Amino acid sequence: MAEVKLAAQVRTEFGKGAARRTRRANLVPAVVYGHGAEPVHINLPGHDLMMALKTANVLIGLEIEGKDALVIPKAVQRNPLKGDIEHVDLLTVKRGEKVNVEIAVHVEGELAPGGNLLEYVQNTLLVEAEATHIPESVTVSVAGLDAGDSILAKDIPLPKGSVLAGDEDAVVLQIVAAQAEEPAAEAEGTEA
Repeated sequence: MAEVKLAAQVRTEFGKGAARRTRRANLVPAVVYGHGAEPVHINLPGHDLMMALKTANVLIGLEIEGKDALVIPKAVQRNPLKGDIEHVDLLTVKRGEKVNVEIAVHVEGELAPGGNLLEYVQNTLLVEAEATHIPESVTVSVAGLDAGDSILAKDIPLPKGSVLAGDEDAVVLQIVAAQAEEPAAEAEGTEA
């Protein structure tokens, strides 16, 4: 995974008014924390941050007042109406350090014939991987699976360098038989 470089400014104003002024200037308030250090409150360029966050579990190289920091997004708050990024929590990581992240589960292949449906019980999988080699997703084959079959977390092949961090017996995908609707009962009797 490529590292995205962003220039950050240290925040000196706090509160709702300051956050609104920051957002009007096309900046996003953020907090960098981790490794027992004091949290650092920063502002990030809004458009560049939005583009970086399009990649799941992106590795971001920050330059904060001449110091470099390597971070991954931990929590992203968005405006519920506009979808704009309002605030980001960033976790400091070090090269070679292992981190727990959720990666997307994608499927490939055709189910067995017969009107079966694929149900995602979980659409992400919790894995432990090196901070600089976080996989974006994992692909699972559902070819030929029939109603009643399921795929557990331990059955999913993980990318090299990743290990399962969640419950290995958790059901991730299951195949269910399609339910046919019963015809609506006709009204009996007529009104006079």
